[in-house]
This record gives sequence, structure tokens and C-alpha cells, in this order.
Amino acid sequence: MTNEIGARRHPVVSAVIPCLDEEIAIGQVVTAVLAQNVSEVVVVDGGSRDRTTERAEAAGARVIVEPRAGYGRAIQAGIAKARDDADIVVFLDGDGSDPAEFIPDLVSPIVAGQTVFVLGSRVRGPREPGSLAPQQLFAAYVGGLLLRLVYGANFTDLSPFRAIRRDELIHLGMKEETYGWNLEMLMRVAAARLPALEIAVGQRRRIGGVSKVSGNLITGVKAAWSISATFVRLAFELRTQQR
Repeated sequence: MTNEIGARRHPVVSAVIPCLDEEIAIGQVVTAVLAQNVSEVVVVDGGSRDRTTERAEAAGARVIVEPRAGYGRAIQAGIAKARDDADIVVFLDGDGSDPAEFIPDLVSPIVAGQTVFVLGSRVRGPREPGSLAPQQLFAAYVGGLLLRLVYGANFTDLSPFRAIRRDELIHLGMKEETYGWNLEMLMRVAAARLPALEIAVGQRRRIGGVSKVSGNLITGVKAAWSISATFVRLAFELRTQQR
């Protein structure tokens, strides 16, 4: 892979979408993603009890099932099943809250060789009323503050909407299996001093269903605890590796 991915051929972009019980939204999400010149969409189903898998496949996605619970496990399963020749991997949620039309803006700086990682910030750009719960905004603020204080990184959000060169993703050594996965990637990118950008994408209200985190107080508390524990654990781990 050259510094400019598109120098020799059209870049291969794989989109990974973890989901659970998103039958209302997933078909529209897959269709919207494929309309952005994405090479493939891999939907990772966490054991949905509705027609999520059926509707994802009908829309053109390749569906795999990860029976083990955990957001990070689902993401890692999707990465493992992405095309072997993928240059870039894009991540987004399957509820329709991430604006798929921004995928070219996430991918193009990587294709041009300007950076290797791009984060789509939900707290920047237009947000529909009610699209982000207070606990999500608070987590974004705290996470961004910690990343800035510890690593000097200028991320404003822990958004799942992001793109990264696949070779760099593999070298990051991602391990987190739960809700801390998104934070772990930001920490590893920052600690490795990889070229990174952030763009404003805003946020939409989910198309249907109930959020697995913001829509449930208990799950939200668990996610917050997982994210906090991930930061503390990984900060020590990365510091030890650097030494």
C-alpha cells in the first residue's frame, strides 16, 4: 500500500456495522452506506431476535453472527471477515444515527495520504434534538479531556463513526471486547502518534428501536464504567510498553 492509496487503483473500503435488533433501520443504513462507493458492508449481528439479518442481507450486506456478547467482540469479528484486500475500514452504528453521506469525507484524507485515521465527531456539526443523551455528551467531554491531558490528542468525541487504514488498524493491537473499544482505538492512535484528523458530522436521531446504551440507564452506567476502566487500564499498559 502506498502513501496515497488511490495512486494505483480505486481504494477498497469495507464498512463494519455491529447491530442488535435493528430491523427498522438496518436496511436503510446498508443502502445508504453502499451508495457512498463503499466496496462492501459487513453487518455483525449479536443475536437479534427480529429480522435484522434478513433485512441487512436484502439490502446487500454480508451478515455474520457473533454469538458472544460485547461491542468490541462484534467489531473484531467484522474486521476479521472484511475483504483481504481492503485498504480502509469504516465503522458506524446500524441505527441510522450516523450520517452515511459523510463516509467520503472520512475516507478521502486517508486515500490522499494526508492521514491514516479520521474520526467523525457527533458533538460538532448539526445535531437533531434528542439525538445524543446527556450521558453521551458527558462521556464525550470527559473522554476528550482525558485524551488531551494524557496524550495531547484533540478528539472531541468517542464516536463510533470513523475510518482507518487497515494495515494501521492491525498494528494497533486492539483488545477491548466491550463498550470501551472506541476509546481504546483513540488511545492507541494517540499513543502511537499516528496522523489523525477529526471532522464534524453531527448526529441524527436513531431511525427506530431503543439505544443499547443511552436508552437504558443500567446499560449506560455499565458502558460508562467499562469506558472508564478501559482508560485507566490501557493508560498504564501503554505507558509500560513505551518504557
